[in-house]
Amino acid sequence: MLEMLETRTSMPALQLSDPAPSSEELERILSAGLTAPDHAAMRPWRFITIQGDARNKLGEVFAIAAKKDNPNTPDEKIARIRQKPLRSPLIVVIVATITENHPKTPEIEQILSAGAATTLIQLAATASGFGSIWLSGPNAYLPDVKAALGVAEKDQIVGYLYMGTPMKPAAAKKRPPLSEHLSAWHEPVT
Repeated sequence: MLEMLETRTSMPALQLSDPAPSSEELERILSAGLTAPDHAAMRPWRFITIQGDARNKLGEVFAIAAKKDNPNTPDEKIARIRQKPLRSPLIVVIVATITENHPKTPEIEQILSAGAATTLIQLAATASGFGSIWLSGPNAYLPDVKAALGVAEKDQIVGYLYMGTPMKPAAAKKRPPLSEHLSAWHEPVT
């Protein structure tokens, strides 16, 4: 398991093809997300799967929302935005379902829990032999996209997890030395 964690890498979405996980495989992969750390047992996440022709419909939602957000967006860019959901056979939208003013768990912790669920789903996909990449961008924040996906205004799209079978092995990723990201604390900074 540690070796998989140390070598895991995201696959470019265009390098993910059929087959996507079967229903049984996907259920097991998504169930890994349910084990995410979760202050006050809130379960502040929801997963939306998008496959088949629904990807074309999502592309249309992306295109319309982008044009509405910026009417001056060139048609060529709108065409590229429309094609984004077709990059892999499966997309899992991860949503942080926010409970506002929770007495124990602030919004940031709820969003972080949904992010942890996303990571666990991505690791489960890797362990199951599938490739994935976590993407976001404007389509995670545009109100019309959220509305079309049935995401409440108060909730947040944490990201789109594109998933499928890798067309080729993932390129090894150079990792920074741990020392660049590690310090030991001994006393207050003055």
